[in-house]
Amino acid sequence: MTSPDLPAELKAALEARLHGLSRNEAAARAARISQTYRGGGNSAAIRSQADALAYALARMPATYAAVTASLNALGEIRPDFAPENLLDVGAGPGTATWAATEAWPSLKRFTLLDANGALRELALELGRGSTRLRDMDYHHHEAGTALAGAEAADLVVASYLIGEMNDAARGSLAAQMWAKTRDTLLVVEPGTPAGAARIIALREQLIGLGAHVAAPCPHDGSCPLQPPDWCHFTQRLQRSQAHKQIKGAELPFEDEKFSYVALTRAPVTSRFARVLAQPIVGKVEVTAKLCTSDGLEIAHVPRRAKEDYARARRWRWGDAAG
Repeated sequence: MTSPDLPAELKAALEARLHGLSRNEAAARAARISQTYRGGGNSAAIRSQADALAYALARMPATYAAVTASLNALGEIRPDFAPENLLDVGAGPGTATWAATEAWPSLKRFTLLDANGALRELALELGRGSTRLRDMDYHHHEAGTALAGAEAADLVVASYLIGEMNDAARGSLAAQMWAKTRDTLLVVEPGTPAGAARIIALREQLIGLGAHVAAPCPHDGSCPLQPPDWCHFTQRLQRSQAHKQIKGAELPFEDEKFSYVALTRAPVTSRFARVLAQPIVGKVEVTAKLCTSDGLEIAHVPRRAKEDYARARRWRWGDAAG
């Protein structure tokens, strides 16, 4: 399993760029950008290198953690998957590319697409110190336009991107991304009801085009969850001193909620039930909400079933319950 914390060389590259930049100024920039996003804005709010760095310092650790958790789930279901090339759509500062690089040593070629010039420049700077990423191919175009000319890849990733689009543009981009996917497509969104709804809509659209779900779902059927419930997960990450200062936070950790789907060209040979909330561990039994191949199930694992109980005690929210 890949760690949810930023790799040392990326963390060092980010913090090195803080020299000469007021942390109070960076925090103010990050807060302004965050407010724009919450109001329905997009990455156009990031106009300068200072904006890009502030955004990366504030959001890159949590986004990296969410993408890594999604990739770990995919790797657990598909331990034989060894992609050689990556297409990162809406790559921003390269967060998903860094996560995929850590998850799969087999990756050799990296193509990134984004319309924001400041984020592209930062991504290239951060990658210069990396042996594997210093030769990344980063195209500065709007995602749909750039995709049209991009080569297909074994692994295609879009993280925290489709929420910036309307329904028509989102559907068009989903079809384009699937057309460029040789093997697996991973889409990650914020773990809000709206983010989960976008994931479910994309999932249904691409299953209609022949895709199969690898994770988190153990089936290709309709999502069994009904509002006000929604499919999402959480990943805890440690905050560095710089991260705490930029976010104005006191806690040494952050819990990032996210929703995701990994879709494959070929059916997955073995899929496990998924833990949809933190299980309740009692002296008599473990109670867990599971998504199974037959739908939603509230599992009760009694203590008298010693091996099953011991295994269920180790379940965590988001785990495959195999």
